[in-house]
Amino acid sequence: MRFFLLALCLSAFSVGLWADCPDYTTPSNPPSFSKPTKRNFRNFGNTILAGLYVPYHMVYDTIVKSGSNATMVGKFDYDAVFHKDLEGEYIHVYIYGTAMSGWTYVGRYTTNGDGKITANLGVRATGDYIVRMVVEGDLSSADGYLTVADPGRQTVLFDVDGTLTTNDFEALADYAGIKIADAYYYAPETVNAYRNKGYQVVYLTGRPYWNTKDTREWFPNKGMKSWHYHPSSDYLGANVQGYKTDYINYLRNTVGLDIIRAYGNATTDIAAYAASGIPKSDTWIIGENAGKEGTQSITGNYSLHYNTVVASTPQSASCQ
Repeated sequence: MRFFLLALCLSAFSVGLWADCPDYTTPSNPPSFSKPTKRNFRNFGNTILAGLYVPYHMVYDTIVKSGSNATMVGKFDYDAVFHKDLEGEYIHVYIYGTAMSGWTYVGRYTTNGDGKITANLGVRATGDYIVRMVVEGDLSSADGYLTVADPGRQTVLFDVDGTLTTNDFEALADYAGIKIADAYYYAPETVNAYRNKGYQVVYLTGRPYWNTKDTREWFPNKGMKSWHYHPSSDYLGANVQGYKTDYINYLRNTVGLDIIRAYGNATTDIAAYAASGIPKSDTWIIGENAGKEGTQSITGNYSLHYNTVVASTPQSASCQ
């Protein structure tokens, strides 16, 4: 009997130790946070800037391979249209996540001429983390997410505009409407089903980085989580196909993620997925390009696809 109980405990320990499941719970429920001491901006012009305009800061979500050093970029600017960079100011960085008992202070950084910092988060244990960056001058802040994944983690990739939303926001002026954009019927259920089955979910969009604040608000309003959200680093979201190809190659070849399905709507999605080695049999396209170039077709909305494909998809093999 003792041998049986010991074997059972060892088996449970082994599963807990080796299972590579995304930790969606811990970073979504951080403990109380104590802000740093507020001090005057280093440059008086930034005092005026922060007093006149709403902060539109962002932190780029990051995925790294287990055992790798992690860095994260924060971008700090003000106003939804103006987007004036916050230059030469102090940013305090904190992290909390898997197996951590509370927030840990990472360090203080100074924004460069583009309003950016690059925080060194070190080598972190496999898991998921929320990273908070706080402006010392007015205590405004932005959050981003870090995932440290073992190679082989099964992943599902989603484009956003025209794929999860019913409209494809191509014109610059259209981005102002993202907060009220409609989601395709059963798109949230599709995304959440993959999360609940233990798959890593990645949102890869050609949308420019400065729209991140509004996009992060849109996801929970439609019943979805906003990580891992990866916008273009280009101000106008140019060269979408090349950007997506490069990032997918990074996820597959450097991090070692196993992308089992990719969703999109545009010909640039089809081309980027193909160029990065995702089979057409695993490429699902919705909208007017559905089924083109040998891809899999999603007709109308996600309800039929959810019931015939997603619901019967098994628990992720990399998360047992």
